[in-house]
Amino acid sequence: MKVSVITVVYNNVETIEDTIKSVASQDYTDIEHIVIDGGSSDGTLEIIEKYRGKLGGVVTEPAEGIYHAMNKGLALATGEITGFMNSDDLYADSSVVRQVVDTFQDETMDACYADLVYVSKDNEKVIRYWKSAPFEKGSFTFGWCPPHPTFYVRKSLVERLGGFDQSVKIAAGVELMMRYLERGGIRARHIPRVWVTMRMGGKTNQSLMNTFQQNMEVLSALRSNNPHVSTFSFVARKVINRVGQYVSGFLRNYQR
Repeated sequence: MKVSVITVVYNNVETIEDTIKSVASQDYTDIEHIVIDGGSSDGTLEIIEKYRGKLGGVVTEPAEGIYHAMNKGLALATGEITGFMNSDDLYADSSVVRQVVDTFQDETMDACYADLVYVSKDNEKVIRYWKSAPFEKGSFTFGWCPPHPTFYVRKSLVERLGGFDQSVKIAAGVELMMRYLERGGIRARHIPRVWVTMRMGGKTNQSLMNTFQQNMEVLSALRSNNPHVSTFSFVARKVINRVGQYVSGFLRNYQR
């Protein structure tokens, strides 16, 4: 069972090599790692070229935003299973993709996802621990969402339900999972293990303004399906979830 892992990158010379190595270090070998570069000018391309022979595909051309680039990756993917690895993220250990494949051995499963930790830029300190949970209908209304970098889905479902909505600028990953889980009714399994470490400073968490815009986009997507969603309830639950992640991150550091 081939797994397509897609990485979108633009001017991320400091971390792209770590990401490529992390995918290459997986103990499951049937992986197609596709890298979509938006026309980097900081040395990123030289690093990608260094590993080209180990990559399943490389595209280097300007993109109309990150989700346009992600859709390019989905179009190129030939694996039965697809997932994303951000250009400054790492797998938590070498067995993650094998765990993904083991999950999909159950033919009733359409998707799976796990937990994620946010770490400092030097990858030394856990900042937040995003502990997910099994999906229940209506969960998104209450501020729940799986970590998108841990979300793997059958390629056949992407072809049926569509890729990323490029009109959503920051929260298209959330919108896609909401569309698949809430509206598409797909069968997904939560794996209660950390699969990905994410460095702080990404597009959705690099500023308060981006975080605000992301949440407004999520709320808009929710209301397109349920116009009676309460803004107060949604925001309150999001705040509670976020505080819980920071507390869990602190405790995780303490336990190390």
